[in-house]
Amino acid sequence: MLFVIIYGLDWVATVPPTAVLCRRIFGQRGTIVFGWVFASHQVGAAIAAAGAGIIRDVFGTYAYAFWGGAALCAIAAVLSIMVRHDGKPVGEEELERV
Repeated sequence: MLFVIIYGLDWVATVPPTAVLCRRIFGQRGTIVFGWVFASHQVGAAIAAAGAGIIRDVFGTYAYAFWGGAALCAIAAVLSIMVRHDGKPVGEEELERV
């Protein structure tokens, strides 16, 4: 049961906040950004799955893949903490430059 709770929080709990952040930061264009965020997520997931399979074939265990994933999560957590935002949506003129 503990696994179900933790996995559920990990899997489902990221989608609503990501949608809200995209909308809050990018305003009307938030939906487009949200699409790109999750398309990129799927590409990354495919690469990670293939990479974990290669690691398993080479080393005979998934342990290195799990440790690598844990390291990437730690890096992402540190980078997320460092993000600052003033709370105002990005202006249209700034989005046009991107």
